[in-house]
Amino acid sequence: MAAYLIGDITVTDASVYEEYRKHVPDIIASHGGKYLIRGGASQTVEGEWAAKRVVVLEFPTMDMLKTFYFSAAYAPYKAMRQSGSSAQMVLVEGI
Repeated sequence: MAAYLIGDITVTDASVYEEYRKHVPDIIASHGGKYLIRGGASQTVEGEWAAKRVVVLEFPTMDMLKTFYFSAAYAPYKAMRQSGSSAQMVLVEGI
């Protein structure tokens, strides 16, 4: 069953975030993941969610997603992202 990482990211340091973006796609792909959404324009149509930068990643399984997210390969880049942005992020199983 597919699994998704859904994030709403507020970039606070564009240069740090840009450096993060250079390295992470290959790590995501090496864990079977792919980008479905990577920061395109958004419009709130219900509620009060004022999304900044929406990112959605898809992985074949939740185990593969968790293996990526908690991996030693991603850890330094996760710390980099966290130093140059703030985020709301969830891992969700698909159907």
